[in-house]
Formats: sequence, structure tokens, C-alpha cells
Amino acid sequence: MKFQRIALLLAGTLIAGSALLAQDTATPKREAQVERRAARQQKRIAQGVATGQLTPKEAARLEKREAHIQKDIAKAEADGKITRKEQAHINAEENKASRKIYQKKHNPRSVPKK
Repeated sequence: MKFQRIALLLAGTLIAGSALLAQDTATPKREAQVERRAARQQKRIAQGVATGQLTPKEAARLEKREAHIQKDIAKAEADGKITRKEQAHINAEENKASRKIYQKKHNPRSVPKK
């Protein structure tokens, strides 16, 4: 009797565990695209700071813009998925930020070399 209970408990645990593993945990396509693009923008800013192409003030302004975009992404993901309209809005913001990053990295201002 005791052995049957243990066997049933073990079988139930295995079935429940396999059901949890079978759940789809992949990020939907829109969310993944938005997150990848935001990460690339952050990388471009960090690279500009590392090479001296961006002054601290320029970098701070670009980071502030990226923080605003991250808030918009979090708000869009709050209901579980990003709609096409939300993605279009975020992409428009990312496009503006991308142009600003390019402009700031290629302007004549730079961090003086020591």
C-alpha cells in the first residue's frame, strides 16, 4: 500500500514536471525583435563611449532617450504581447534614436585623448 502511494506520487510528479517543460517559453517574434534592437542601440552607445566618439554629455542624453524607449517597451509588454501599433511606435522611436546616435558619434566633438 505504501509502495503504491509512493509510486503514484512519483508518477504524478514526473507527469507534472514534463508538462511544465513542454510549455512554450519562447518570446514571441515582435517582442524578440524589439528587445534585440534595443540591445544593439545600447551596444552602439557603449562603443561610442569606449572609443571617445561620444562625450559624457552626449552619452547621457542618448542613454536618457534609451531609458524612455525601455519604459515604452515595458508598457507595451505589460499585457503580455506587443501589438503592431505598439511595435510601430517603438520602431519610430528607435529610428530617431539611431539617427541621433549616428549624428553624435560623427560630429566633431570627442573626448580629448590623454
